[in-house]
Parts: sequence; structure tokens; C-alpha cells
Amino acid sequence: MNGLRFETAAPLLRPDPNRVDVACFIGHVARRPGALPPTVIEGLAAQGWVVRDPGLARGWRPGPWRADAAEIEALLHLPVAVESWAAFDALFAWEARPLEVAGTRRCTTYLGAAVRSFFAHGGRRALIVRTGDPWPVLEPAGGRAAARDGRLAELLGPASSPVEPASWRGLGQLFGLPEVALVALPDLADACAADVATVAVALEPPDSPEVFVECSEGREMPVREDVGLRSLAPPRCDEAGFLAWRDAIATVRGRIARHHREMELVAALPLPRADLRSTAVAGTVWAQADFAAWLARAGILAAGIDDEKDERGRGRPESAFVQFAWPWLRTRHGADLPSLLEPPDGLLAGLLARNALARGTFRSVAGTPLAAVHGSEPVLSWSGVAETPSERLAARVCVVAPAVDGWALRSDVSATALEPWRAGGVSRLLGAVLRAARRAGEAALFEANGPALWTEVRRSLEQTLLAFWREGALGGASAEQAFVVRCDRSTMSQNDLDGGRVRAEIALLPVAAVERITVVLELSGGGAALPVREVA
Repeated sequence: MNGLRFETAAPLLRPDPNRVDVACFIGHVARRPGALPPTVIEGLAAQGWVVRDPGLARGWRPGPWRADAAEIEALLHLPVAVESWAAFDALFAWEARPLEVAGTRRCTTYLGAAVRSFFAHGGRRALIVRTGDPWPVLEPAGGRAAARDGRLAELLGPASSPVEPASWRGLGQLFGLPEVALVALPDLADACAADVATVAVALEPPDSPEVFVECSEGREMPVREDVGLRSLAPPRCDEAGFLAWRDAIATVRGRIARHHREMELVAALPLPRADLRSTAVAGTVWAQADFAAWLARAGILAAGIDDEKDERGRGRPESAFVQFAWPWLRTRHGADLPSLLEPPDGLLAGLLARNALARGTFRSVAGTPLAAVHGSEPVLSWSGVAETPSERLAARVCVVAPAVDGWALRSDVSATALEPWRAGGVSRLLGAVLRAARRAGEAALFEANGPALWTEVRRSLEQTLLAFWREGALGGASAEQAFVVRCDRSTMSQNDLDGGRVRAEIALLPVAAVERITVVLELSGGGAALPVREVA
């Protein structure tokens, strides 16, 4: 019969807080026209954003946390789970970013490019938080700076409260997404970039329509190049923009440190303008040859970013849960972006997700070959000599660079200045341990506080760490050498007992760390909080 089409409905995507490969992408992308699929409605209903109502034509009405039906229909500031590129493509017009304010030409959004790279490099599940439509690539002079604060507010959701879902915007949606392990804001660098000069550019359309296929490991995503995009400059930050980006990263880092210690921020360093200067050292012009030194002078990678102290005056590893990626890349499926360059955060998130599924999140992804990459801005040299600028940068940043054996991810590190937490696998292992501990704490949340509960908590944590040790995540010839768990009167003060708090102390030896790491976990009446207290 003409016009009759059958579609197999995908099953409802159930969240699994025990997974450590789920990524959340927060950013600007247009909603593709059309009714919400039943699986999306069911997912939103499960979280309280909508209520199923068969009596209505659309089958739902706004739930207790969101009153605006149009906002829900637009999937604005709502978490939507997708498990394939095809599912993302069906919901979001990722290729509809305007090149000019009043123009008709379009290119790919950075959020769309990041999700595409995530699935192309092995990712299997992502949460998408749409914060609005994309802004034009070319804007009137001063337009970007004027709109910067508003765009950052949409991404960061500064007014979001942990106990008020109606207030959750942008990053605030993480309060209701315990399954998320990796967080990316692909538009952040672009939101902080300086004005791109509005020049007459000969924009030539592709010689044939773009064709995309659902990506899976080992398969290419053919993209026809729009050659006119070569002439468009990528987003670059001037001094004010770079400081805005730095402050935004500090905001995200602080939010993760306070509320989401089991999550990892994956962020692309922005491209600096050639005249960018460091405010830390007046008159110091950015030198492409030694980006690491410039980042240190600007306060991005200096010890100061980790100089917050706990109550005993010891360093706190907030930046251990941040992984920066550099440089921007030219890939086989990024020919529809300005200057044909994409930020590397989506690619890194995909590699980390695939690694978590295939080998274990605690194992390093350094050395992974990247067949899809064929260029970068800037191009980094890699000789294996530790004194080169690229090698120094790779001590704190996940670096993609070419060598005689092709392009590869040359380092897998966190941004922290604390050596025991430096290896990327160590920071992700601690995130996985904290995630497992939170689940154990939630199960015991309403038990009576006393020796019986302390024994139950200790045994649960020991079983969790024993499983990590057997998988090779912890060092030591025996479990006793690999970890120690204490949960008794020695870990709690009388004030803790009077306040109904249970504290457990874990000392563990990650296989890649040079010394033992100690964390203190706290279970209180308000929920299972897992603050990192010390590094030993």
C-alpha cells in the first residue's frame, strides 16, 4: 500500500547508575520538527517532567516540575536519552546552525559534532540537554561579547537548586541524572570566543547531499565537504573570552566537586587568538610553541587551581575530575564545520566510554590510534622527548598528536596538580568507587545508626573494592595491600553520631598511582554524600 510505513518502536531507555560510560552533552541545538516519540515521552514521564494522559491528543500533559507545554515539546532544558546517532538525528536539527544572522546557509553545531564523534568512537549512551537554538557563526561587531553572559547562564544554570527540579537548567540537570559519568559542554569555547569578522565568503554548497549512517565501532560516517566552510575562521578567544571560559570551567569544576564527585568533566581547550596575553604576567603574549607555560601563567593549569584546602590544610583534588583535550581536530566526519575543525571533547568522551565498556574505565586510553583524524589546529610535534612543549602539555592535558605511526591520543591525564590523582585512569577509578559507594550508602540510608550499620557499610565497601582489585584496578599482591576500609568510632566524632552521620574511611592503591589515596565517605540523613577529604 502506498504511503503505509511500519516502524519498530525502540524500548524505553532505562537509566543504570552503575554504568561508567554514559555521557551528558549540554549545549545549543535546534529541535527537529515533529511530535515527541513515545519512548521520549515515557522517559520524561519516568522523571516527572510529564504525566501520561491518554485523554489528550498528544498523550501527555506537563508534570509537577515544568508547567510550560511548549517548552517540553521543544525539549528545552530537559534530559533526553539517546543510544545511537540515528536517535539523536531524529530529534535534533544538529546541522541547522545559521552562518549569518539573516542568511539561509547552515552548518553543523558543535554539540552535534561532539555527539557524532562520541558515537563514532565507541560511545553507546548519551543524555542530551538542549539549552536553546544555536547562535549564528558570524555576528555583528560586539554581538558575541554582549550575548556571552546570557549564553553561559543557559549552559551553566547558576540558579539551579539540588532540591528544586523546577529550577534545573543546563548543567543543573545533573542533579537528576545519577547515571552520568562524563559531562561535556561543546559550545563553551564558542560562547566565550571573540567576534568573527563578517567578511564576504564564497560559500559553495556540497556537490551532493550529505548522507549519514548510524555509526558503530569500526564504521565510517561519510560527510560531503562544504568547501566554502574552509574560509570561515574557527572560534578564537581574546583575553576577556579566555578569562570567561576559565571562570566557567571553575564553576563547572566546583559544581562537580560539591555535588557530583563520581562525574568527569571532559572539556576542549579553546583556540586562543594570536594577540592573547596572560593577565598573570603582564605583557606576556601567548606562544603557540609552549601552550602549557601560557596556561600555567594564565591560571588554568597552575597549582592555584588546586590550592583549595580542607579543614586540615591539605590540598583538595577538585581538578582530578576534569580532563582537558587539545588541539582542535580535522576529521573525516567534520567537514561541515567552520574551518573544518571540531573541538576534541566529543572524541575523547567516545574513547573513554568505549574504554569503560571494553577494558575498564581505570585503564588508560593513551596511545589509542585515531584513524579518523587527519589534521589539527595547531599541529603538535611528538618525539617522545619529555622536554618538548608538547610533552610538557601532555602532563596535564589529553593531547592528540601525529607521529610516524599516525595520529593518536598521546596522553590520558586529569588537570590536577596533585601527582597521585594525575593519571586519567586513577581519577576515573575514584569516580567509579564513589559511584559504587553512593549506591551502597543509599541502600543503608534509613538503617539505625550503630555498630550493625557500620559493619554492613564496611563489608559492602570491601566487596566493592575487592571486585576492583580482582579486575586489576588496584595494586598490591593481596587485597589487604590494595585497600583498607574503616567504619567505626575511630572514623566518627560524637558530633557525627549526634547528627546521625556515618563516616567510612577508605585507603586504596590505584594500580597507576605512586602512593596510596585516602577518601572519607559520609552518609547523612539528607542523602549519601561522598566528599574527598585527603590525599595520603
